[in-house]
Amino acid sequence: MTLKKIIFAGIIFMTSIATHADVLLLDVINKEPENSIEGLLRPKNGQTMDKVRSQFGEPLKVYPAVGEPPITRWNYEEYAVYFEHNLVIHSVVNKPKKAP
Repeated sequence: MTLKKIIFAGIIFMTSIATHADVLLLDVINKEPENSIEGLLRPKNGQTMDKVRSQFGEPLKVYPAVGEPPITRWNYEEYAVYFEHNLVIHSVVNKPKKAP
């Protein structure tokens, strides 16, 4: 009987840890500013490289394409934009810089 109680307590403990981790991940995702003028406007999925360049200006750094299909990254001051071929597949807000 004691072994069953220990196993049951272990299952409850592991379930609570997994649930807690999910909440933390969601909190981080929800803290990303909205992709709008009120938040942080950045390129949207499906935009072309030319459209991004004309709307947001020249990137601070362009990384060469890697892999197949080719994935290219452009860095801007507050976010990075990822392209597959010449179309945006994702934009990611940069982590805030730590104070010195």
